[in-house]
Amino acid sequence: MSAPVSTALRTSYRYEDLFVGLAFRSPGRTITDADLMAFAGLTGDFSELHTSDVYAKNSQFGRKVAHGLLGLSYAHGLMWPRTGDLRETAVAFLGIQDWKFIGPIFVGDTIFVKYVLAELRDSKSRPTQAIASFAVELLNQDGEVLQKGTKVLLVSKVPLDAVEASL
Repeated sequence: MSAPVSTALRTSYRYEDLFVGLAFRSPGRTITDADLMAFAGLTGDFSELHTSDVYAKNSQFGRKVAHGLLGLSYAHGLMWPRTGDLRETAVAFLGIQDWKFIGPIFVGDTIFVKYVLAELRDSKSRPTQAIASFAVELLNQDGEVLQKGTKVLLVSKVPLDAVEASL
């Protein structure tokens, strides 16, 4: 993912602004112990690797790690809802392809998402919409890739009313 990162001050990209190779970087978010406990409570996954300092200390990681799906969830939230990059364009999240969990996310890590528009094609069934695929990397503060894969969105070729609705 060596495409230039978008640095223009924008509130949102419209379909006509999108091109293969367009790159983004999200703001960061620091992972806390409260995040792990809240996610455990939400999902019911109270694995001791995520919730017990004593257990995790004796694991291969030496300390608690965040749930892999917590990282994936935060990656999604950091990309579009938080940045607003595609609020005039995004219609629906269609799926994830080839998602890999590469490294652990620790309490205290600050995570970021780098994503590049990898493919943009017309929808076969809806002439006013397109399919956008993004190559995504979730990184920590040291630039280590922790998770990666492809996220696919349905986008509108006609600007959505999100801007006017939020004014």
